[in-house]
Amino acid sequence: MNIAMIAHDSKKREMANFTYAYKQFLEGHSLFSTRTTGQQIKEKTKLNVKCFQSGPLGGFQEIGALVGRNEIDMIIFFRDPLTAKPHEPDVNELQRLSDVYKIPMATNMGTAEILVKSLENGNMEWRNIVNEDRNRELEKQEALLRGIQLLMNGR
Repeated sequence: MNIAMIAHDSKKREMANFTYAYKQFLEGHSLFSTRTTGQQIKEKTKLNVKCFQSGPLGGFQEIGALVGRNEIDMIIFFRDPLTAKPHEPDVNELQRLSDVYKIPMATNMGTAEILVKSLENGNMEWRNIVNEDRNRELEKQEALLRGIQLLMNGR
């Protein structure tokens, strides 16, 4: 499964500790993160994490683009609900995209633990079905592109 991991500044240490607690489980999945959060996860756990830009500098949009292509299966986003953020519209957009594409999203450690335990127990198999459908669609698109390339090379 592809898991996005994001944390506001005041929650980055909590995210690093959470990933450390679930390190053995998470190493069997592909992790994606905004830059600073991902760096802290890497330092604490030595897990492989694909890092994007810092959230306010485009990282939220980069992860949102993956959500929009149905390439993220779960979002764990430790938000700081007590501090106003100038990039709050970006955060809201990521939440909206998770609803539109039916991507489970945890915004605190309690919910994150429930999602991880659910995944660990095999309760998210419906995402495998979605991924199979996505892969079939990608194969169709690739076949179409190969056909177009053959036609163009034949001219």
